[in-house]
Amino acid sequence: MAPPLGNDGNDTEKRAEIPRPSRRSLLVGASALGAVGALGAAGCSRVATAAGTDGGDLLDRLKAQGVVRLGIAGEIPFGYIDKNGELTGEAPELAKAVFKRLGIDRVQPVPTEFGSLIPGLNSQQFDVVSAGMYINPERCQQVIFADPDYQMLDAFIVRKGNPKGLHDYKDVVAKKARFATGTGYAEIQYAVEAGYKESDILVVPDQVAGLNAVEAGRVDVFAGTALTTREVVKKSRKAESTKPFAPLVKGKPHIDGGGFAFRSAETKLRDAFNVELRKLKDSGELFRILKPFGFTKAEMTDMTAKELCRG
Repeated sequence: MAPPLGNDGNDTEKRAEIPRPSRRSLLVGASALGAVGALGAAGCSRVATAAGTDGGDLLDRLKAQGVVRLGIAGEIPFGYIDKNGELTGEAPELAKAVFKRLGIDRVQPVPTEFGSLIPGLNSQQFDVVSAGMYINPERCQQVIFADPDYQMLDAFIVRKGNPKGLHDYKDVVAKKARFATGTGYAEIQYAVEAGYKESDILVVPDQVAGLNAVEAGRVDVFAGTALTTREVVKKSRKAESTKPFAPLVKGKPHIDGGGFAFRSAETKLRDAFNVELRKLKDSGELFRILKPFGFTKAEMTDMTAKELCRG
């Protein structure tokens, strides 16, 4: 979020203007920044934890407590509560594995809207954002990220047979297609950068609503992540997903990456998380954790948070 989706939101951020793109979807925009102000923190500030120790003391406190609070945004497949009331999704399942290795046996979900994840993290409503949030320069001014645990391309939901031949954002513009995407999704920015008028975009809550809009003929195309689009059309008789593609950002192909976010002072926890994440990548265990949620080997990555924070 992917998510829904920044989650990144994985999914609900609204903006007065579009910043640079984000995760699997989603941008910290005007409403999220307003929420930060309401919590007494500026949108681009770095909020320290109560203890002012170098690297933060949250890791030690979490070990003593035996539980870590995870901010999730209710976005399938990134982080959500399933029909049995159980916490699951690619990010929470990865969190369970990593934090157990760090000596923290339990994870506790704290559901919120995607746009409230960073404000909630910085106001200490939870300890970590575990929502598959895209890593981008704007978010890196507000929080610190572990290295991404996945990378993601975009794809479209279109009618069966793709009658308008829509394969990327340039096609959408050239063929004057009726275009939809999700609330706060990075795909808004990608379409605008390709020349689509923002006021003409139909913004819907998520990929399910996007599928419904395509099936009903209200739009010609819905843009989302390659993962969410291919998963949501599996049972559709009227729609299909297109081949994944890299959107253009400043004229160059762009690949997003999503990961865990931490308060800026908590470098000790972030660094320890990265060590265990690297071990899971090297052993192949990371892919085994993510595969049940629709991830493929093409979505495994060796990108770093530092790279993505540079934009």
